[in-house]
Amino acid sequence: MLRTLLTISVMVLLLTTPVIAETLVVIETNHGDITLTLDESKAPLSVANFLAYAEAGHYQGTIFHRVIKDFMIQGGNFSAEMQPKATQAPIKNEATNGLRNLRGTIAMARTGVVDSATSQFFINLKDNAFLDHRNTSTQGFGYAVFGQVTAGMDVVDKIGASRTHTFQRFADVPVEAVVIQGVRREAKP
Repeated sequence: MLRTLLTISVMVLLLTTPVIAETLVVIETNHGDITLTLDESKAPLSVANFLAYAEAGHYQGTIFHRVIKDFMIQGGNFSAEMQPKATQAPIKNEATNGLRNLRGTIAMARTGVVDSATSQFFINLKDNAFLDHRNTSTQGFGYAVFGQVTAGMDVVDKIGASRTHTFQRFADVPVEAVVIQGVRREAKP
């Protein structure tokens, strides 16, 4: 009797627990693949934005144009010649979603304007709490995390160790281009 009640309780719990919407994507680079789990439940705008750019082929041929050792790697909009691609309108910053800028998380890059993120993103090489939402000021609003590296962190670290230089007016550009060959959705295992 107790076993039956326990089994029924577990089944009810499983059937009534909301399913967390997650999407798997692979960023294919000339340094290897990076697999991400995107958190649609906590960052729906950022995930939809990233996927729209991915599905449109926007990321193909762009580079990780800003690499700062022990901080982050940033990409998503520039060619190897540092020519920007056209982007869609900026999205609302979702940094208030409770996700933190921890090692291996992916977040939307932006300018000094809170709601200015378009196609650029970055992957944290270490915990970067100073990038988390602290308040609603321009300085404290933070950067919206929308996913986590689930495979290929060794590739992220390899990119993060790239030798960099100043190219044209841009600092922290890898000497050897780190090219994004594509971003594709993966089937869940």
